[in-house]
Amino acid sequence: MDDNDARRIEAHLKRTFGNNGISLKGRPKQKDSAEVYIGEEFIGVVYQDEDEDGSFMFEMAILSEDLEG
Repeated sequence: MDDNDARRIEAHLKRTFGNNGISLKGRPKQKDSAEVYIGEEFIGVVYQDEDEDGSFMFEMAILSEDLEG
């Protein structure tokens, strides 16, 4: 994922979720994806869509311990 795509995706996620604390960080070993953070907290990964050029997929896991409380 190049820097231009990362900036566009980050701006989209900020608009969509109404949160300017969202940021993308590159993954040195995987060039087709970036990690998504809110502040310092990791929330998921954005991947390039293999089936549709120019599209991306956002994957976020919700763990059972995150649901407690």
